[in-house]
Amino acid sequence: MYTNIKEIDAAELARWLEDESRPVRVVDVREMHEIHRGTVPGAEPMPLATVPLRLAELHGDTPLVLVCRSGARSAQACMFLQQQGMDNVYNLRGGIVGWAQSGLPVSLPEAV
Repeated sequence: MYTNIKEIDAAELARWLEDESRPVRVVDVREMHEIHRGTVPGAEPMPLATVPLRLAELHGDTPLVLVCRSGARSAQACMFLQQQGMDNVYNLRGGIVGWAQSGLPVSLPEAV
């Protein structure tokens, strides 16, 4: 969808999350009322509008996978983070819709 950002599909993200030797951080950038309908298990809620304000929380060596409903808002967040010098960020292709359509589990957010 977006040529200058790294993307990961649902199956690959599921493998990353299962592999305890490979740390990964998943952040859901949808609004809280959307996240409350379900998200990727273990995803942290951080609505898109708050990403610039919480930038310091996102820096680090751990790969960061951003999630939204379809992949558009999370792609915007990825582009913003890349502009801030972060290169270990990935967009979940197809968002939570693609995740669920792949038959993967959806859960309520851990931190609400």
